Amino acid sequence: MKATEQLPQPPSKLVIASRESRLAMWQAEHVRARLALLYPHCSIEILGMTTRGDQILDRALSKVGGKGLFVKELEVAMAEGRADLAVHSLKDVPMDLPEGFALAAVLEREDPRDAFVSNHYNSLADLPAGAVVGTSSLRRQSLIAARYPHLVIQPLRGNLDTRLGKLDRGDYAAIILAAAGLKRLGLPERIRALLEPETSLPAAGQGAMAIEIAERDDGLDLRAILAPLNHLATSQAVAAERKVSKVFGGSCQIPLAAFATVDQGTMRLRAMVATPDGTRMASAELSGPADAPEALGEQVSKLLADQDANAILAVCKAEAAAADD
Repeated sequence: MKATEQLPQPPSKLVIASRESRLAMWQAEHVRARLALLYPHCSIEILGMTTRGDQILDRALSKVGGKGLFVKELEVAMAEGRADLAVHSLKDVPMDLPEGFALAAVLEREDPRDAFVSNHYNSLADLPAGAVVGTSSLRRQSLIAARYPHLVIQPLRGNLDTRLGKLDRGDYAAIILAAAGLKRLGLPERIRALLEPETSLPAAGQGAMAIEIAERDDGLDLRAILAPLNHLATSQAVAAERKVSKVFGGSCQIPLAAFATVDQGTMRLRAMVATPDGTRMASAELSGPADAPEALGEQVSKLLADQDANAILAVCKAEAAAADD
């Protein structure tokens, strides 16, 4: 929004729904602070909630319902009128939202890279054969397995503090986390190394925060109220990434990466799909106009499909089904 444009009139109070993890609450507080600067006469509250994704910690997300487990309760709160908006880590948001819900704003992206975290080693390359690496992501698992087949990869669930606690107890030699979360919580010193996209391509939406709203019939234009928080380049980039993920049924059950950058109106989009063991992989890269992100996502998806991406994903789904039996 340009400085000369007048801000819309907000209601007297807005309620933000958020998970109660420390990182989620930091994100909600960040949005509350941004809105308070824009609308100083609006009372802004945070409704902290525990989601099923927070409750189920003994199984991988791919086994218990995937990304939607982190947002369902927040959507119910909005549908019931207990909250006006919800703040999410975008990579936790399913590609298809329920009818009546929409993403109203995407904030400027933090560091999108993966972070190598260890108390005794400086990099994945330093880990000895048989060392246990923890990750919650099949994407990370496949990329690590492809480059370091001598390492043992084990599931890692829980919020950020829980995961760091498991590392500190000695359950893992190293863990892989999103750099954005560590930086947002003031823990950059825990990062031993940042994994560049060339070796660990980020997940769609990684490092970005999104604000979700529900359709309303009271005349309140939440899209207009939240518009000043939307970061154009980030919203364009994640639209392209999420398009790739949507084409291939993106979920926690498939190792899929998609990462876009925008420079002076041109977008570069890279994407990858693989089997969890990293033995089969398809990758593609393409550049195009940033103002047509979904079209670029479609084109990159076609390049992946031409490399048998659907066959690779069929293997993933078959393995997941077999593991559930």
